[in-house]
Amino acid sequence: QVQLAESGGGSVQAGGSLRLSCETSGFTYRGYCIGWFRQAPGKEREGVAAIYAGAGGTTYGGNVRGRFTFSQDNAKNTLYLQMTDLKPEDTGMYFCAAARVSDRTVGISTCARWASDGRKPVTFWGQGTQVTVAS
Repeated sequence: QVQLAESGGGSVQAGGSLRLSCETSGFTYRGYCIGWFRQAPGKEREGVAAIYAGAGGTTYGGNVRGRFTFSQDNAKNTLYLQMTDLKPEDTGMYFCAAARVSDRTVGISTCARWASDGRKPVTFWGQGTQVTVAS
């Protein structure tokens, strides 16, 4: 079955960097929305970075564009989120996620919508990794 496991979170000072990893199993990326989301205490989950694997560009959410970079290593079945110039507002639990796209003719648009909240299509989630940025 589809499984995802995040690692790499921690505590850093503002301006610092972290690289999150997400080891995946049970599926191949092509035909899936794959990406990263985060949730701060008392706030809604928000999309950080997502892509329709095999096509299209990366959708970045929030105010992370230019600071965060999403990448994937198909050989290692691992997703990455490189985070630089971290700010206190980046604090939260970070989750990697994947969702199978049933109609690949609309894969790019489906994943662009999925990138905002991770609600549809049905989504598989990792357990999360905590990122704390001190001012």
